[in-house]
Amino acid sequence: MASLSLSPASSISSLLLISLLCFFSSFSEARDHLVGGKSDSWKIPSSQIDSLNRWAQNSRFLIGDSLVWKYDESKDSVLQVTKRDYVNCNTSSPIAAHNDGNTKVKLENSGPYYFISGAKGHCEKGQKLIVVVLSEKRRRFMGISPAPSPFLEIQAPTPAPTSDAASFKASFLMVVMGAFFFGFLLI
Repeated sequence: MASLSLSPASSISSLLLISLLCFFSSFSEARDHLVGGKSDSWKIPSSQIDSLNRWAQNSRFLIGDSLVWKYDESKDSVLQVTKRDYVNCNTSSPIAAHNDGNTKVKLENSGPYYFISGAKGHCEKGQKLIVVVLSEKRRRFMGISPAPSPFLEIQAPTPAPTSDAASFKASFLMVVMGAFFFGFLLI
């Protein structure tokens, strides 16, 4: 019976390929994001630094991810609203209303999602959140550009990716392909 023997170069190439597949597949898993990063975050912020939009600006949200709120259902609720209702703190016609104390909202489309507190006067005091979900196209550039700012969404459109991102991606692919094929040449 013949034994299968791999050269060191072939083993390195295989290991590199498996590592890259695991690395890139980790970006495609849907994640649950606890709003604010902790269970008591859905409240009136004590300052602008404590704002949930600051937390959202530093996070990445992808299609299929979910937002999770933990709050006292007897005192508060979460309303998903339009941009206009977000800006005006209008609670009268939400897209969706949640008041169970443990709310989970799946992010099914790219673009902005707007949330405000349903408790009287809380939105006006800053208890609101904008989450921007990256599109499939922007998802490819995850490690290159910063997360889109929810503050820019109200004032201006998000800028298009720069040509540097495309050249970086092409260079990265060339290095990976070169390493992969170089390993086969050494066999």
